[in-house]
Amino acid sequence: MGIVAGLDSAPDFTRIVVCDSDTGAVLRQGYAPHPVESPNGGRPSDVDPQAWLLSLGEAAGGGLLEGVQAIGVSAQQNAVVPLDAQGGTVRPAMVGGDKRTQVAAADLVDALGGREAWAQAVGCVPQAAQPVTKLRWLARTEPENAQRTAILLQAHDWLVWQLLGRPVRRTTDRGGASGTGYWSAATGAYRPDLVELALGHQVMLPEVIGPADAAGRTPEGLLISVGTGETMAAAFGLGIGLGDAVVSLGASGSVMAVHPEALVDGSGMITALADATGMHLPVVTTLNAVRTLRGTAELLGLPDLESLSDLAMKSTPGSHGLVLLPYLEGERTPNLPHTAGTLAGLRRESMKPEHLARAAFEGMLCGLADALDVLRGRGVEVRRVFLLGPAAELPAVQAAAPSLFGTQVVVPQPADYAAIGAARQAAWALGASQGTLDARMPPAWQGAVAQVLEPGEELAVGQAVRQQFVSVREQTHPGALRP
Repeated sequence: MGIVAGLDSAPDFTRIVVCDSDTGAVLRQGYAPHPVESPNGGRPSDVDPQAWLLSLGEAAGGGLLEGVQAIGVSAQQNAVVPLDAQGGTVRPAMVGGDKRTQVAAADLVDALGGREAWAQAVGCVPQAAQPVTKLRWLARTEPENAQRTAILLQAHDWLVWQLLGRPVRRTTDRGGASGTGYWSAATGAYRPDLVELALGHQVMLPEVIGPADAAGRTPEGLLISVGTGETMAAAFGLGIGLGDAVVSLGASGSVMAVHPEALVDGSGMITALADATGMHLPVVTTLNAVRTLRGTAELLGLPDLESLSDLAMKSTPGSHGLVLLPYLEGERTPNLPHTAGTLAGLRRESMKPEHLARAAFEGMLCGLADALDVLRGRGVEVRRVFLLGPAAELPAVQAAAPSLFGTQVVVPQPADYAAIGAARQAAWALGASQGTLDARMPPAWQGAVAQVLEPGEELAVGQAVRQQFVSVREQTHPGALRP
C-alpha cells in the first residue's frame, strides 16, 4: 500500500512517525516542541492553536512526509477551540485540567439534576478538564466570547480541518466526541441541550464519522483520516483488544479496558469513552499514582524514584504489615475528594525506611487494582494488563504488579504509541478508500515490543497483600468502594 504518517500533538510538542502501511514498521520520525509563548499572561490553560500548527510544520521539516499517502492526527484531549461564525478563533484554546473550572463542573452537575443524570445522558459526570465544563466557565466568566462562539472543535478536529484547507465540512471521531461531555457513547449521538445548558446557546458541532472514514483530502490530494484523542490513539497504537486493560502511571493514574458496550455508572467513577475502532473504552482514574512515590522519596530524603525502588526491594511483600492508603490529593476512586492519605500498621519492627518505601509501591498499585476491580465488577474481562509510563520500568513496580493485579502484566518498550495509532488509523482509512481493507477491520500491525511478567507462584502472596490493603481501606473509609 505504501507509507503513511501519524502525528501526535501533545500538550507540549508535536511528534510525527512515518510508517510502512502494511506492517507498521516506523521508517522516519520528527519532533518539535510547541512555541513557548502563552497568551493571556501566560496561563498554561490557554493556548493559541496556531502554536500546534507551527510545531507541526517544524516537526515535518526536512522532507519527512515525502511519499506519504495518508496522515492520521492524534491530539491532546479536553482541549476545546471556540470559533466564530467565520471560523476564526474567538479566544485561545482552553486545554488541560484547570482548577478555575471546578466550580463550573459542580454547577453543571447540579443543573442537570445530579451525577446519575449525567451518567445516563452521556456516560460521564462533568470534570474540571472536560470541554462541557469549560463552556460553562466561558459563559460565566467571558460572556461576550461565549456569545460569539458559533462552532466548537477539539484539538484534533481543528488540526484535521486546517490540514484540509478549512473546508465547510468539519468532522470528528467517536473517541474524541466521547470525552466532550455532550456526546453519548451509548447512543452515538450529540446532546445539543447540554451544550446549551453549559454555554447558553446552540452551536455547530463537527460531524462524527466512522473509525475507517477519511475526513477528506488536502488540496495536494493527501488523504487525512478522521483523527482521534491521544488516549484512543495510544490504545490503537498498542494494539489492545478485548481482554486487555491499560494501566497508565502518571502523577495520577488511569485504568482503561476494551469493552463491547458503553458502561453507564451513576457514581461517576467510570467514564464511558469510545475507542478508535468502533468498540468502547471505559476509563477509571485515580488521583494518586507516581505522586505517591515522589512524596515518599522526598519524605525519606531520596533523590529519585530509582533509589526508592532499590530501597523497597530490600523489604518483603506486605511491607511488614505497613499499609499506605495513598490518597494524598484526595481521591476519585474511591470518591473521597477531601480525604488525606493514611499510614497504618505501624509497629516497632515495621518502622524502617525500606518498609515505608515498599508500602508506597504497594499502596499505589493496590489503588490502581481497586480501579481495575471497578471495571471487573461491571463485567469487563481483564486477561492481561499493559503497564505504561516511565515508572513501569522500576523493579519494585514490576515485582509487585502481576500478583497485586492478579493477571499477566505487559510492559511495552517506550515508543510514540499515540503517533503510531494515528498512523495506523491513516493506513486503515487509506486501505478502506482503495478497497484493499475492510472498513470494519483495522490493519494488522506488529504488536508492541514488550516484557511479559506473570504472577506465577507470587499470586497468593500478592492477593494477601491486597486483602491487607482492602481491610485498612474499609476500616478507614467504610463502604467507599461498594457498588
